[in-house]
Amino acid sequence: MKFPQKHTLQQIATIIDAKFVGDENFPVYGLNEIHVVEPGDIVFVDHPKYYDKALHSPATVILINKEEVEVPEGKALLVSDDPFRDFNKLTAFFKPFQKANQSISDSVKIGENTIIQPNVFIGPNVEIGDNCLIHSNVSIYDDTKIGDNVIIHAGAVLGADAFYYKNRPEKHDKLLSGGSILIESNVEIGALTTIDKGVTGVTTIKKGSKLDNQIQVGHDTVIGEKCLIASQVGIAGCVVIENEVTIWGQVGITSGVTIGNKAIIMAQSGISKNLKGHTTYFGSPAEDIKKKYRELAYINQIPEILKKINNL
Repeated sequence: MKFPQKHTLQQIATIIDAKFVGDENFPVYGLNEIHVVEPGDIVFVDHPKYYDKALHSPATVILINKEEVEVPEGKALLVSDDPFRDFNKLTAFFKPFQKANQSISDSVKIGENTIIQPNVFIGPNVEIGDNCLIHSNVSIYDDTKIGDNVIIHAGAVLGADAFYYKNRPEKHDKLLSGGSILIESNVEIGALTTIDKGVTGVTTIKKGSKLDNQIQVGHDTVIGEKCLIASQVGIAGCVVIENEVTIWGQVGITSGVTIGNKAIIMAQSGISKNLKGHTTYFGSPAEDIKKKYRELAYINQIPEILKKINNL
């Protein structure tokens, strides 16, 4: 998430009442979650296990709960007793929640020949291209961008919050979502499908992809061009699905994995690691379908093998 204008390290420290290490005029341009962080961004880290990853990420400002660390050249620190809390403070400061007072915001931009059916909610700063069809009871949260020739079926939700929590002794503390969604042209989104906004980045569905009914797409996930995704697929956050991937029904995909171009994933498979492209996968954990079918054939032989052993 980029700020409307450049801020200094001292200005950011003042907002969250934190100490800083570095030049007070050090420039800060935005904040992002570790998976999508860029130069000029703030990233937060609150566990020693991830200190090095954050310090050597593309981020140039690290919001951290330890002052005595070796700061890489060209970077700065914001020192906080609770970086998770203060990252939320920054999100709330730069991207405050906007209360709606009507079904379609005055700031919405709608292209030519686009049809908006009754009972649709469209929040502030949404852009919808030409020749789109938005069916009834769709909810499109603020800052969503939609290309041309997009169809969104009834009950779909674009822009729900990320499912991202910190487990504290007294409760699960929610990480605020300040990101957005980009739906490129010629995409179709099925009924009751939910696409979560990025935590600080952009959840993206690229051109020509088709999503069936009742699919969950997590925060900051990127779905490539001309993908086909069947009903009841669950995709966690920060997943990268490359172009022309086919995913059949009830597949579950864990966070942070990449699925290569033209991969095919058969129904009810579980994805827990990166998968290369141009391969068909099946099972949980999913593996090359030929290998998996051989394993199942061997398993089916076990009763006969045991029968022969018992007759010896």
